[in-house]
Amino acid sequence: MVSGGSAILAAMDPEGAVMRTMADMRDMARGGTRAHLDLRARLLAVALITLVLDLAGGIAAYALERGRPHEFHTMWTALFWTTTQLLTVSSQLPNPDSTGAHILDVLLELWAITAVTTVAGSFGAFFHHRTRQREEG
Repeated sequence: MVSGGSAILAAMDPEGAVMRTMADMRDMARGGTRAHLDLRARLLAVALITLVLDLAGGIAAYALERGRPHEFHTMWTALFWTTTQLLTVSSQLPNPDSTGAHILDVLLELWAITAVTTVAGSFGAFFHHRTRQREEG
């Protein structure tokens, strides 16, 4: 017998997709299956690499733009700029002036595209693996 919140959830999601998704999220956090372990490892790798590139890029941008007309006045401003570049969102800050910062900008944007496609591909591989598991029994 289903009761309370479970009855409401069962009525809203008769296929059980929400419950399967929640179970998959729990399994990913715990590394429940090989597919979950692989997905978790890929997502963590992308997140850690992005964090390191963001911090290193912020330091580099701060150093490369010193003395330029649109220099970053604080490290936080440089970090804000690199973070917005990695998010592939433009900031209100002017574009960098130095050649080194231009190269850094392109590299950050290339990593952002790579990170998004890597995450999308990781989820695609995960769902493909899970579908094959269901089909095989």
